[in-house]
Amino acid sequence: MKKFEISESSILFRLLRVCTKIETCEVPVALLLSLNIFLLLVAYYIIKPVRDALILVGRGAEMKSYLAGGQVILLIFIVKLYCKLACKVPRHKLIARTTFFFMSHLVIFYILALAKVPIGTLGIIFFIWVGIFGLLVVAQFWAFANDIYTQDEGKRIFPIIAFGATFGAFSGSKIAGWIVEPLGVYQMLLLAAGILVLCVLLSLVVHEIEVKNSWEKVVKISSYCKLEDLLHMQPLKKGGAFNLVLKKHYFFYIALLILLINFVNTNGEYILAKIITQRATEAFQGGTAGGLDMTQWIGKFYADFNLIVNGLSMLIQLFLVSRIFKWVGIKGALFFLPIIALGGYMFISFGASLLLVKWVKIIENSTDYSLMNTTRHALFLITSREAKYKALTAVGTFFWRFGDVFSALLVFLGTTYFAFNVESFAKFNVVMVGIWVAFCLLVMREYKRLSASPIPSPETI
Repeated sequence: MKKFEISESSILFRLLRVCTKIETCEVPVALLLSLNIFLLLVAYYIIKPVRDALILVGRGAEMKSYLAGGQVILLIFIVKLYCKLACKVPRHKLIARTTFFFMSHLVIFYILALAKVPIGTLGIIFFIWVGIFGLLVVAQFWAFANDIYTQDEGKRIFPIIAFGATFGAFSGSKIAGWIVEPLGVYQMLLLAAGILVLCVLLSLVVHEIEVKNSWEKVVKISSYCKLEDLLHMQPLKKGGAFNLVLKKHYFFYIALLILLINFVNTNGEYILAKIITQRATEAFQGGTAGGLDMTQWIGKFYADFNLIVNGLSMLIQLFLVSRIFKWVGIKGALFFLPIIALGGYMFISFGASLLLVKWVKIIENSTDYSLMNTTRHALFLITSREAKYKALTAVGTFFWRFGDVFSALLVFLGTTYFAFNVESFAKFNVVMVGIWVAFCLLVMREYKRLSASPIPSPETI
């Protein structure tokens, strides 16, 4: 059987070895998966400006924040339908059908735009759709990656794959800025649809390579994966994702952990937005805005802010994530982000300045998008195939979005009834980070228990 590998003397292999320990036979699949998630994130960040433009022009900023609740409600049904499909078709067909489903909708939205559907109506539908698309296809990708690698392989190779996601977000944002004027807003939808076709092809190629190499992996892979699952990739057993999450402690703790991560981060984004708005108003009224109006001032700030965040995220992903996994393991990596968030929001609670909030959020977001993103997906390496496609999807979509809903509720109550200022929201975040650390300890305890089990089974995990 022909092996898919590259030479040890190649420049590419040497560069990858700087980032993590990887074998020559592992390089092609790792790079194909990195390219796959890179393209998925490029497609998402091409679509994202279209989403924001439609909802802001058609309905305004208030409606944009309220629609997170609509996404949560719809995700209950979407995740259930996704799990039913996963129980009927093999994984490669599941990925292809799901991706083509979303791709076809992009074409439909393009046709609706040409048909002059009112922008207010189209904006609401498209905003909800993009929120579901961005979460589901990424969760599905990481389920696929978890299905391919063992625990030891994933700890080494996930940092490389996750770099594809980080670089995809950075590149997608840049590409969207370049093409929006020459192509136009709606033509960007067709470009994203074409990219999704490439993503399907890449996933099918990876699936075929893994099937051909399955016999060689039998002696390496954990014993809870049945041989017929490994070789033929059978459909999953019947059962719902939410039942799995709610019944098993490990998944339930991860779900609440993910909710808290997004809750704290979204609160931090509100704090930053509040400070920026205040400073922009002062600069404009005081004549220190350098000839910019408030919109331009804020836009310039966020452009610089996002550039630093994305650049730092890529550096952390390339040079630190794999080493942190090696030094303290996946369970130890859980604590880096909450420690950073705890220290940052404690400083802000004593007095918020734009410079302080800016750098707290830069460090928090960079760590979240790199180390924490890789860690939360790697938590599923020790689980069954059922959990990887069902529990991971539910956690990465429904529970993640629920963090936005709770944050929006806090902002509403804090500004309407409790007269919270920026420092008050920071203090609330400090308390929530304390709870976040408690759930990290619970997840770590369950992770150690499951990792120590010689034969974990789908019934137990």
